[in-house]
Amino acid sequence: MLLPEQTAFLFPGQGSQQLGMGAHLAEQFEVARETFMQADKLLGFSLSEICWQGPIEKLNDTFFTQPALYTHSIATWRVFKLLYKEFKPRYIAGHSMGEITALAASEAVSFEDGLFLAHHRGRLMKESGEKNPGGMAAILGLEASILQEICQEVVTQGDLVQVANDNCPGQIVISGSHQGVAKASELALSRGAKKAIKLAVSIAAHSQLMASAQAEFSRIVDQIAFENPKIPVVGNVCHTEMSTGEQLKADIKAQLTSPVYWTDSVRYMIQNGVRYFIELGSGSVLSGLVKRIDPDVHTYSLGTPQDFANFPAV
Repeated sequence: MLLPEQTAFLFPGQGSQQLGMGAHLAEQFEVARETFMQADKLLGFSLSEICWQGPIEKLNDTFFTQPALYTHSIATWRVFKLLYKEFKPRYIAGHSMGEITALAASEAVSFEDGLFLAHHRGRLMKESGEKNPGGMAAILGLEASILQEICQEVVTQGDLVQVANDNCPGQIVISGSHQGVAKASELALSRGAKKAIKLAVSIAAHSQLMASAQAEFSRIVDQIAFENPKIPVVGNVCHTEMSTGEQLKADIKAQLTSPVYWTDSVRYMIQNGVRYFIELGSGSVLSGLVKRIDPDVHTYSLGTPQDFANFPAV
């Protein structure tokens, strides 16, 4: 039996999207269908059609990916709340874009404002990627401290690259200019990395190449009324719990150009008593990362009716 005080909700970020995401959930649960319809109306285009029918190229476009992930995760969260009305987790956290979903699930922002943030974050990151082209690569099997040194070495040579996501021990993502990422990847392999995998993205997320989007995104964040969260949110940048609206604002602004310290965020929750992690939304990427951080904790991924059917009663 899952104990709420030992449970954290997690929300996935970009890379977890899948064609058909949310379709079966919307067929079976009216609250999920209403969530997608609400998003369609607010955005002024059929996000549900893009999620359910594609084409996949459109769903993978950052502009659409971010509101799509947000909407599916919120739909899943609303189904969970419908089925388990009294269940209140100890913490909520989201990976990268998923931190916006965490803001809405903690009731720090409204569904509408969360969608507004996700929509404009996707737009600004796409525009920034077009102005300042770059890329990302996953480096496997190398310690974070060594990779930090490699990135600094490449920067001193005049190319931009930095750690973007410390996802779990042995999996760190770097981000920057195409040349900077290529150089850092080569150095990483020469110093013991098992693999350097170029990611299929057209933006350098969580790097200084997103700086052109920072000012406008910060203004958009400041337009929104943030409440203190009903459930503490563990931040990507501060990797500790946040209990005020001002803390949430600062973290969501900072993570546009700062690394996502996911390993530290998960360890913080575990150190504070969390034994169960429930991933709400598309796929099971975060569940896999959590198990690599600590194989002794329990993880569950919810995003389809079948997932809910297999979920243990709480």
